[in-house]
Amino acid sequence: MKTPIFYKKRLAFTIIELLVSVTIMFVSVVFVLKMHTENRKQIIYLSERNKRSLSDSLFLTKKILDHDKDNKDAYELLRDDVYIKESDTKDVLKNEKRDIVIPEEIEIKPPEDTPGPVAIVNEIKLKGIHASHYWHFKIQSF
Repeated sequence: MKTPIFYKKRLAFTIIELLVSVTIMFVSVVFVLKMHTENRKQIIYLSERNKRSLSDSLFLTKKILDHDKDNKDAYELLRDDVYIKESDTKDVLKNEKRDIVIPEEIEIKPPEDTPGPVAIVNEIKLKGIHASHYWHFKIQSF
């Protein structure tokens, strides 16, 4: 008796099965590459942002409140407080420039008939590639 065709052992995959498997693999690889590219962009952004935060710290001196709507370099703000002998260091600091904006100061008081401190708050905006906002608090009285 002859074995029916549908009971025969298959020796290979059909072309449809191969196309489906290749398509699944292709979609998976594209998805992984897309995620890798997006993560890379985010890592670069965060890295650049962190570098900018570090350079921002050069500007956060007490003198910064006197420079509203100015474009200053880090050397101008630091030269009276820090002695810098090397000209290379001076050049690096002079190349670090930021636009400084100081909006109107805010006075924070406790509610009436309540003892508590009075504080003056200044927002410091450093404009540039990665704009930054900082806050300067000063306790005025208790």
